[in-house]
Amino acid sequence: MSDSADLNNKIIVGSEEWCALPALGIPAVKARVDSGAKTSSLHAFNIRPFSRSGQSWVSFEVHPLQNNRRTIIRCEAEVIDKRVVKSSSGIGEKRFVVRTELRLHEQSWPVELTLTNRDSMGYRMLLGRQAMHGRILVDPAAGFLCGQIKDKQVDQLYQAHTREASGLRIGLLASNPELPSNQRILEAGEERGHRIRFYDIRQCYMKLDAEHPEIHYRGGRLLNKLDAVVPRIRPDLTFYGCALVRQFESLGIFSLNSAEAISHSRDKLYSLQHLLQQGLPIPTTGFADSPLDTDELIDMVNGAPMIVKLLEGPQRRGVVLAESRTAGESLINAFKSLQANLLVQEYIKEADGKSLRLLVIDGKVVCAVERQGIPGQFRHHKQQSRLLAARISADERKLAIKAAKSIGLKVAGVDILRSRKGPLILEVTSSPALDDLEEVCGKDLAGAMISAIEKQLGWKRKLATPVNR
Repeated sequence: MSDSADLNNKIIVGSEEWCALPALGIPAVKARVDSGAKTSSLHAFNIRPFSRSGQSWVSFEVHPLQNNRRTIIRCEAEVIDKRVVKSSSGIGEKRFVVRTELRLHEQSWPVELTLTNRDSMGYRMLLGRQAMHGRILVDPAAGFLCGQIKDKQVDQLYQAHTREASGLRIGLLASNPELPSNQRILEAGEERGHRIRFYDIRQCYMKLDAEHPEIHYRGGRLLNKLDAVVPRIRPDLTFYGCALVRQFESLGIFSLNSAEAISHSRDKLYSLQHLLQQGLPIPTTGFADSPLDTDELIDMVNGAPMIVKLLEGPQRRGVVLAESRTAGESLINAFKSLQANLLVQEYIKEADGKSLRLLVIDGKVVCAVERQGIPGQFRHHKQQSRLLAARISADERKLAIKAAKSIGLKVAGVDILRSRKGPLILEVTSSPALDDLEEVCGKDLAGAMISAIEKQLGWKRKLATPVNR
């Protein structure tokens, strides 16, 4: 009888439910119910610890609604713990833990929440089994058993906390608005209150005039009043893309990566020569124009196995491992018969097909991953390699920062090989992918790019007043 009565007192929930966190000023948030997770978590950004009356507190901002970055709640709460929590990708992250009131189905009780950026997770809140213990039963096949909230009600609840973009005017110059990396940059700009728009490079055109220079977008829109641009130029559009960025720069519009730096990074031979001039190590590399020099070219890089790279090859393409001298000769001569320019590089056997990708933003390494090609594959295509979070040495960190700075890139992906001679730079790229790195590192890398623009232009966002309850 007592067991039956106990069951009757419990709340039955589905796999997703609307709940509230009244002490934080959050009247409605859609939570993913996950009995497999021990700890509950809340999406938070701009997390800043501070002290109040000798106690540890934290301020943070929350986007309580999915796919909505204009609605922001600023919260403050006392910190009860700092805890390492492993994400679904297995990456450990140290998080602040706060205790607050959870309201669900007309009942309220205190729960512990870890604060983390849940952008990649979809749901703004995860309800773990610790918060459900003794109070909740889960029917995983159902949803919103505690009631659905209509969009109109949600809009009314958050009307006072939804703002129009009033920050910087930023243009994302790229080719495909649907690419995940481009989507993340647009989201990050909007999240910080900026008016950010996507502009297809091929649909921009320029007026070169001493008195009235202009940049137009198809349909006649004038782009002269942008504050900044984020160039993400496809390799086959390098010439026109850099010309476009130079035009923006001539108008006094800040470009996160300059046209000169992008152009230099795309010239693989120049960038390697430049890195060497700056005292930065690269694998031994050979370059020749005539097929008659093939034998000596191979000898320069210590013979087979060797790497053959097309100079005009797109990122991570046109790179071939020649395992024998004969294969190397055939590859080099075949490419040269097609009048293709190529490099030959020594093969670093001890790297075992692995390389590091370090993302440098505004002079800091913000993410480091190790790329491992699948068995039998040398090239690290996105679909053909595994990414793992990597621990890097101080030398590797310094090398990546120096490489990005020497090329002049504020945002750079620096590829490094670990060799017996120490770290060697493979390549510096000006438009590194972000989505896969964010997923592995669990960091808001797109946000760091927007922050670099804010810093350069001296723009500071006004924080919302914290909600007091």
